[in-house]
Amino acid sequence: MKIGMIGLGRMGGNMARRLMAGGHQIVAFDRNADAVKALADDGAEPATSLDDLRSNLDSPAIWWVMLPAGEITEATIETIGAGAQAGDIVIDGGNSFYKDDIRRAKALAEKGLHYVDVGTSGGVWGRERGYCMMIGGDKETVDLLDPIFDTLAPGTGDIVKTPGRDPDKVDSRAERGYIHAGPAGSGHFVKMIHNGIEYGLMQAYAEGFDILKSKNTDKIAEDQRFDLNLTDIAEVWRRGSVISSWLLDLTAIALAKDEMLEEFSGSVADSGEGQWTIDAAMEQKVPANVLTASLFARYRSRIDHTYGDKVLSAMRYGFGGHVEIPQ
Repeated sequence: MKIGMIGLGRMGGNMARRLMAGGHQIVAFDRNADAVKALADDGAEPATSLDDLRSNLDSPAIWWVMLPAGEITEATIETIGAGAQAGDIVIDGGNSFYKDDIRRAKALAEKGLHYVDVGTSGGVWGRERGYCMMIGGDKETVDLLDPIFDTLAPGTGDIVKTPGRDPDKVDSRAERGYIHAGPAGSGHFVKMIHNGIEYGLMQAYAEGFDILKSKNTDKIAEDQRFDLNLTDIAEVWRRGSVISSWLLDLTAIALAKDEMLEEFSGSVADSGEGQWTIDAAMEQKVPANVLTASLFARYRSRIDHTYGDKVLSAMRYGFGGHVEIPQ
């Protein structure tokens, strides 16, 4: 299929390259001309503007917006909507707020346009590993786009099938790494909760390693102090333990490089989705003690940094390339 990719940063550029490797055609646009050129060197068709991009797409045109959530995404989708033709499809694969998706879908539908929101997980490793996707939109449009999602997804790989999951009664796409979650907004809602859970998991690892590191503190009796090898602990936990995960893999990689994590400041940013998750919990009257505490821990980290905060920074760098270096 032919796709117009708008936004060629860490995620957008790698997604475009994975799509091209899978046989799809990419027309690429970014305000950064160097990013466009780099992708063109890899086989994409360069575009100098959104109008230029549209003129080089098939009909219906597929516009994939891969930009930071907020004003730039809003403005870009408005511009696309103003110049698109009836039947065109607009995809937002960033981290937009799901209520914005619902509003945009209604506005674009009035112009005969289709809107699809794709919650995308995979970070800077996605080009190699594939992207887990949670998709919102009408069934006909999502089904039409299936070859794109199938190419981006990780596939079944070597993950053991879930016992009791009847292949005749379930959607096989979930096992391949993507789902049609429901109508517009549902994809980003599911991804939003995914990120909220991610905060909690990361905080649990961070606090655990902080406790391990401080076991050698002079605040406790000398005969109770242990000088523990955190690198080996992370490594052994990766192998057969009940808390093994990709986040733990990334932690082990960072610790193997430098157990003190000196290259990280420990001032931990957040994408906003953790707060949106807590807002949703409050609206729905659902208790979310762990997720709320993990969000507040990130706020606190920007004032007073602990070793655990550096572990958080190391994980964020590992999966998303987020740089939090000492100032």
